[in-house]
Amino acid sequence: MGNCCFGSDEVGPVKAMAQAHPQVAMAKRVMSAGSSNKNNASAAVTVSPAAAAAGQMPGGPRSGGRSPATTSTSSSTSGAAGGGGRILEVANLRVFTFAELRAATRNFKADTVVGEGGFGRVYKGWVDERTMSPGPGPARNTMPVAVKKLNPESLQGLREWQTEVNFLGRLSHPNLVRLLGYCWEEKELLLVYEYMGKGSLEKHLFRSEPSSRSKSQALPWSLRLRIAMGAARGLAFLHSSEKHVIYRDFKASNILLDELFHAKLSDFGLAKDGPAGGSSHVTTRVMGTYGYAAPEYVATGHLYVKSDVYGFGVVLVEILTGLRALDTDRPAAQHSLVDWAKPFLADRKKLPRLIDPRLEGQYPSRAAQRAAQLALRCLAADHSNRPSMREVVAVLEDIDSMSSFTRRPLDGSASPRPPAARSSIDWAGPRVS
Repeated sequence: MGNCCFGSDEVGPVKAMAQAHPQVAMAKRVMSAGSSNKNNASAAVTVSPAAAAAGQMPGGPRSGGRSPATTSTSSSTSGAAGGGGRILEVANLRVFTFAELRAATRNFKADTVVGEGGFGRVYKGWVDERTMSPGPGPARNTMPVAVKKLNPESLQGLREWQTEVNFLGRLSHPNLVRLLGYCWEEKELLLVYEYMGKGSLEKHLFRSEPSSRSKSQALPWSLRLRIAMGAARGLAFLHSSEKHVIYRDFKASNILLDELFHAKLSDFGLAKDGPAGGSSHVTTRVMGTYGYAAPEYVATGHLYVKSDVYGFGVVLVEILTGLRALDTDRPAAQHSLVDWAKPFLADRKKLPRLIDPRLEGQYPSRAAQRAAQLALRCLAADHSNRPSMREVVAVLEDIDSMSSFTRRPLDGSASPRPPAARSSIDWAGPRVS
């Protein structure tokens, strides 16, 4: 979830499901005899995709947690572009009690809040690495987790909670945030994820306003490219899965970074199974975030796998420029980053004026040109003219292989020029010529 979201899905079935308190789908798993944890073996809750689709999600009030299952099955494995991910036949998640998560977050104390959105708040908590029981805080054998707590009044959040468990509970990939478990007790709905220490790409990427007292340090070119590749691999894995999962809300705030700045996609609340039976698209209510949604989806409600590719193109332009997709504080001609940036992306001579000036020319010129060309292809008006995410990954890897770094900026001068002074009106980017 994020700012500037639009659209709403049907909530009737979800409301009915919440009122009915359906039974929990459970499966006993027995740990191997040789496991050092054999004395802790217990029932682990699993959610089948069919049950999730039918609304038979974990629902009744629960007492007592469950130890995490130690085994899982994989129904398919991705190709090389997907980065070695897999799709589990059943979700393999730990069931937390509300009391456990309250203890892990110190009673949801205000100073543990690390994020907030339409869904609710996200808290930082601590659990035992082995048992996942609440931990006392940073200590040996404990690990941080992110606990997302649903706003009880949000029916849309309830649907998205269900979708998160259904999709992220079964998808395993190095570039997807790992869902560890969930809680559903009475009106309390929570999700527990691995903790991503560096927060979102949004936090690190965008330029500070002139009035801001805190000036963010610019991400270097190599790190921007690595983040783009990681996010692209995650999206390619989703698209290469059996049902072609459509992410539907690709944006900088949904790309999370761990302590080493490895990128992982998060927030699968709007994810949707792709077209089946020979269809080219699925028809659905328009949902997502202004500035990132593909034009054909906004206009018709037709959602294609390559609608995600458009969103990736928008984020790639953000990575190149350090500017947000939409910003009404910029001059009128620059409110929409994509509309304004396209002429610069297509013109080699104009491109240096588009690149984030905080990079101070420290990027390979050929690599920047290739990235600009790739962004334009992703932003093609006709979805059929956009590359697949597998192709996007291949192109980004090729760009990354341009390892001979030159300090010469794109205009061909011998050394980087100091960034030009910018007026308060011009702070967001170069003026339109």
